[in-house]
Amino acid sequence: MTMRIAVAGKGGTGKTTLTALLIRYLQEKYPEKAILAVDADANANLNEALGLQVKETIAMILEATKKPGGIPSGMTKDIFVEYGLNRAMVETKHFDLLVMGNPQGPGCYCYPNDLLRRFMEQLSSNYDYLVMDNEAGLEHLSRRVLPQADLLLITSDATARGVRSAGRIRDIAANVRLEIGRMGLVITRSRPGEVEQLAEEIDRAGLELWGEIPFDPAIVDYDLSGKALLELPPDTVSVKAAAALFDRLAL
Repeated sequence: MTMRIAVAGKGGTGKTTLTALLIRYLQEKYPEKAILAVDADANANLNEALGLQVKETIAMILEATKKPGGIPSGMTKDIFVEYGLNRAMVETKHFDLLVMGNPQGPGCYCYPNDLLRRFMEQLSSNYDYLVMDNEAGLEHLSRRVLPQADLLLITSDATARGVRSAGRIRDIAANVRLEIGRMGLVITRSRPGEVEQLAEEIDRAGLELWGEIPFDPAIVDYDLSGKALLELPPDTVSVKAAAALFDRLAL
């Protein structure tokens, strides 16, 4: 049975960092488990946090289905999309990565999205964990391109505006009737005492506080140098805080 975990938050709230820390946690705690990471943010950079290069995105595959001659002669759309998914997969020893990308062309994607939904459901069933880094609007979840989530982690920085934005993401999930098992808030880049000051805002946002990832100079240094967050030392503040959070969630 695949456990589906989605991470969402407005830009700059550390959701991709949290996703990378989650993948690091899973691969270290469960080295025998199969993990599929999906970057569903239009501003895709999860691959950089994981130290991987991506040459093709799913959006490129869908775009090709709409262009004259985009699908080779004698090949159906079904086969073309399925082949493209396998070609776009970045495989590593501990996890695989797919990047959704951002469709730029005009026109309807309904039919290729239907195909993608079916193939993604089939594909995810081969993994123990599916981890999705989503944009704030939850576009791919709301269009049902990706399966429903067992867990939705909503990120916010340690500001009132950030918490309010997280509350709006909760509202989006409710309005489009997403099938989500559990949903909670994770405050990122916090400093001592800040989360306590946000207690009233968190309560008004209607979110359960699951935990915090304190400000970590090591992450700043790694981001500046372009190093993969998977290489962070195990005793860094963020790695230890993330492990404690995920332990509490019983992943």
